Amino acid sequence: MSTQRTEKENRTAPSSTPSDARIVAFIDMGTNSIRLLLVRINPNHSCTVLTQLKQTVRLGEGEFAEHMLQPKAMDRAVLVVQKFANLARSYGAEEIVAAATAATREAENQDVFVDRLWREARIDMRVVSGLEEARLIYLGVSSGVHLEDQQALLIDIGGGSTEIIVGSQQQHHYLDSLKLGAIRLTLRFLPDAQGPVALSQYELIQRYVRHYAVATVRQASKHRIDLGIGSSGTIENLANIAMRMVCKRRLQRGDVLSHAHLKQTVEMLCSLPLEARRKVPGLNPERADIIVPGAAILDTLMDELKLPEIRITDRGLRDGLLVDYLLKKGHAPLLADMSVRERSILQLGRTCNFDEAHGRTAAHLALALFDSARSVRLHSLGNWERELLKYAALLHDIGGFLTYNNHQAHTYYLIRNADLLGFDQTEVAIIASTAFYHRKALPRKKHPQFAALDKRSRKIVLVLCVLLRIAENLDRSHAALVRHARLCAADKKQITLQIDTGHDCQVEIWGLQNHLDAFEKVFGRKLKIEVAKPEDA
Repeated sequence: MSTQRTEKENRTAPSSTPSDARIVAFIDMGTNSIRLLLVRINPNHSCTVLTQLKQTVRLGEGEFAEHMLQPKAMDRAVLVVQKFANLARSYGAEEIVAAATAATREAENQDVFVDRLWREARIDMRVVSGLEEARLIYLGVSSGVHLEDQQALLIDIGGGSTEIIVGSQQQHHYLDSLKLGAIRLTLRFLPDAQGPVALSQYELIQRYVRHYAVATVRQASKHRIDLGIGSSGTIENLANIAMRMVCKRRLQRGDVLSHAHLKQTVEMLCSLPLEARRKVPGLNPERADIIVPGAAILDTLMDELKLPEIRITDRGLRDGLLVDYLLKKGHAPLLADMSVRERSILQLGRTCNFDEAHGRTAAHLALALFDSARSVRLHSLGNWERELLKYAALLHDIGGFLTYNNHQAHTYYLIRNADLLGFDQTEVAIIASTAFYHRKALPRKKHPQFAALDKRSRKIVLVLCVLLRIAENLDRSHAALVRHARLCAADKKQITLQIDTGHDCQVEIWGLQNHLDAFEKVFGRKLKIEVAKPEDA
């Protein structure tokens, strides 16, 4: 067993925790693996991930036939929980919230296992029902996926159960939990299989899944389904294999797995003996023995639910435990009346102690400039680009968290590496690049940040960064002296920037002078500044 540290891990020393922050740990005890999420909840209600760990323990190994957790499996699980609990306490965790799922809830010796966890690790393990597991998964996924007005069908394939959820951004409409899991079906159909999986064996698993899920499919199909979303290690691994095989690259945020590509992946996996399967690019070797039954579950459900593709997310029950905690403990201002994307942006800004008032002022002015520029046909960008400009404006100064010198470069790095929720890779790159070019030189192809963008994104960044430069300088003093600004057509060669203010804003006007050439280069029109006098404003 080897503990896996994710790339998101923050190696901040425990002693660096602010005295007014709160450290909380969340443990997800699954049938196949145990996951830890350790976070610092800050006074401004933002959360900083301190570490995320995962370890495969196969708690459900040999359990489902006899409904008894096996002694060796319990030993492995208790040892891992002890390690995770000790780590959390070394960081100063005040609470450890833990939940166990299918393997534990179905075990007749559940009480013995839960008692051991308390005695040996001082962990009060909560055993959740299948529907509660589905609810927590919904919270974890919906809080990190941008759905807008769409309604999604979510599939989460665990070791012992599969959860099916239909929900919108704000609420779930259907929850169900099926006793179909990658480990459970492996023990039932392929207990000692070392060679390839015959087509007849695979079809037998599919028939079992189809029979077992018929009522769930019928009920879920009564709801509007605009898209499918897949979570869990099984689905992530299948998507990663498909991406390596078909697209010749690793799985990225925002990727989708088509049913056609899944079928190609299944055909390849079934053709290989177990040892060869362990070496398949994109597949965790520890999942090689259970991946085919897991694939059969997904393949069958996509077929029955008529899903041509599913979007892949790395969020799940562990994240749902955090969201549920925040909602119950009054730490959830960021969760209420706010989109996933805006919440994620503010989370990053507040974690970096940004000047939120200045960020909001810059965003307000940038959007006013964007709208007025569109009305005089300086650009033809739409609401999608407008939203990205808003987020770039909010975050443009967060690099000052490290140092003011060259802070635009620090801002770029923080945005690109912050794992912003609800955004795809292209959107993150546009936001980061727009923020990077809010000062100093205009974008050039020789700049690595700009060269990494596709052609369309480069054109977008050129427009957005100039509008952000003007907006940022209109609040150069961080005093919100400018109430409103708009771009008006003076003639074919000139655009007028009209500024409404009730104050003397010479600092802002002085700052704008440095960006007149940039405006002309991008838009092909000279910029004239017109300020309403304080007594007229």
